[in-house]
Amino acid sequence: MLSKEKTMEAIEIMYDMFPEAACELTHKSPFQLLIAVILSAQATDVSVNKATPALFAAYPTPEALAVAPIDDIIQKIKTIGLYRNKAKNIKACAVQLLDQFDGKVPETREELVSLPGVGRKTANVVMGDAFGEPAIAVDTHVERVSKRLCICKLEANVMEVEKTLMRKIPKELWVKTHHTMIFFGRYHCLARNPKCNICPLLYLCQEGKTRMASK
Repeated sequence: MLSKEKTMEAIEIMYDMFPEAACELTHKSPFQLLIAVILSAQATDVSVNKATPALFAAYPTPEALAVAPIDDIIQKIKTIGLYRNKAKNIKACAVQLLDQFDGKVPETREELVSLPGVGRKTANVVMGDAFGEPAIAVDTHVERVSKRLCICKLEANVMEVEKTLMRKIPKELWVKTHHTMIFFGRYHCLARNPKCNICPLLYLCQEGKTRMASK
C-alpha cells in the first residue's frame, strides 16, 4: 500500500500529466449537471453529451422536465444505455425537486441521494462540480487507478476506496484529484491496454512492472 506521501507523489505526477482535467459532461446549471450525471451511469460521457443538447433544449429546467411526456424523453436519450429506466428516473427526479426542494438542486449528500437515480457517486459529482463541496466520486477509472497503484487494497469496495482516498489526500484537493484520476484512467491507465511503457508512474506501480516484465 502506498503511504500518504507516495500517494500524493503519484497524484502530483497525474496533475502534471492532465493539468486541464475537469468534468466532461456538458451542462449549464446544477440541474443539467445532475441530469447528465444520472444519464452517465454505465454510459460514456461522450454518449451523454451527444444526447443532452436536444434534451436540455426541450427541457432546460425541472419544471419543463417534470411535465414532459415520458415517450418524448425516451426519444431524446435512446442512444444512451438503459434509456427507459433513466427516462423514468430523470422525470421523477425533476418532480421530486419541485415537490421537496422548490425546484432547486439540494447541496447535501443526504438530500441528493434521496432523489430517483442518484447514488453516492452521482451525489459526490454534483457536490464537487456544482457547489464546490469537497468530495471524491469513485467511478470505474478512479477505482482501477487506486487499486493498480496500491493506493487502496485490491479487495476494497467502492466505499472503502473513497474513504482511503479521503484519508490520504488533503480535503481541498478532493475534487481536483477526482477529475485528474478519471483523466489518467480514461486516457492513460486504460482498462485493457494501459500505457505502462511510457508511464511516469511505472516506478511506483507494481502491476505495471509485472505487465512490462511479462512482455
